[in-house]
Amino acid sequence: MSKLKRSILPVFLGLFLFILFSQALSLEKKEDTFKALKLFSQIFRLIEENYVTEVNPKDLIFGAIEGMLSSLDPYSSLMKPDEFKELEIETKGSFTGIGIEITIKDDILTVVAPIEDTPAWKAGLKPGDKILKIDEKSTKGMKITEAVKLLRGPKGTPVKLTILRNEKDVFEVTIIRDVIPIRSVKSKLLEPGYGYVRISQFQEKTLEELVEALKKLEKETDLKGIVLDLRNNPGGLLSSAVEISDEFLENGTIVSIKGRNPSNQMEFKATKNPPDRQHKYPIVILINHGTASAAEIVTGALKDNKRALVVGEKSFGKGSVQTVIPIEDNYAVRLTTAYYYTPSGININKQGLKPDFEIPQMDLAKKQSPHETLSKDNTTISSLTSPEDDFQVKMALNLLKNIAVISHLKY
Repeated sequence: MSKLKRSILPVFLGLFLFILFSQALSLEKKEDTFKALKLFSQIFRLIEENYVTEVNPKDLIFGAIEGMLSSLDPYSSLMKPDEFKELEIETKGSFTGIGIEITIKDDILTVVAPIEDTPAWKAGLKPGDKILKIDEKSTKGMKITEAVKLLRGPKGTPVKLTILRNEKDVFEVTIIRDVIPIRSVKSKLLEPGYGYVRISQFQEKTLEELVEALKKLEKETDLKGIVLDLRNNPGGLLSSAVEISDEFLENGTIVSIKGRNPSNQMEFKATKNPPDRQHKYPIVILINHGTASAAEIVTGALKDNKRALVVGEKSFGKGSVQTVIPIEDNYAVRLTTAYYYTPSGININKQGLKPDFEIPQMDLAKKQSPHETLSKDNTTISSLTSPEDDFQVKMALNLLKNIAVISHLKY
């Protein structure tokens, strides 16, 4: 590219952006925008003409776009074609990686929750763990999209994480990547009359799996209630959260979506289920610090409609909605477009949902479990995950048996 073309490029870019925004901005905002775009053009030209090595103008523009999006919040980003394709696969099929949901919290790459039965889960990663390094690369200032790319990889390959836990314990753990399972619902009978349903994430087929699980439980016994386990559920699709909530509700508001753009103002209402899917029994929902996003939508919907009692620990607090907007050349923009509100009008973003009964997790027995928790010196400590041996599940079951005395649920 000639010097003349390179110098003209930022000017045209600035003029294009100025024209694009001019119709919607006030005069004062127009002036501020013009000054900012002029500054951008000057810096662009300075880099092109004076930087120590030759720079591709396209790389500069993409860097500016990525910086612009990352300055908004931890969830907005530019998705390259391969990242956009991976996202589509993740919500429909399987993908290869270690199986964790991550976010940026207090400017540090943080685990929201490990996905159940994945390498990250089996290695003992916990909600709130801070990832300081991926292999030997520091995560300081790292964007989520870059972190995801480093964590993904071919099946059977290792990735080493340096973890900070509880603000004091630092340790390394090597995790072998694997195909991440896509089945999101598990269920079993805890004892005659009482079922256990675990939803690990919200995907396109989650409702189908839930209906199948409930039919099986209802066929096995005369159900008097279920424990719905949403602990360490990092979320997923908004549409799936609405469907799951609707499955347990016959009427009422599920969730409200409120954004600046009128097209992002939505309210989802429950509809009456067919006769063979009217689940007339109480529900106790289990949540913890790894319960986030879509899982919080379901919790809030059932709690506020007095359909379920919530026990456990305060949820994560991710109350924003990201819309993936495809653009040209197979790129996409993941943009925060709205906040969601529970039926009672609560926006839990950065606050989380409080349970009706706060019950911390405790180990009750010395039975072995496939889920091992890493200690400070990188040895392993057994942690209980079987529903029958799980303290919080036991407490939820006791509450479920006495629900008529302690609560006025509608079912």
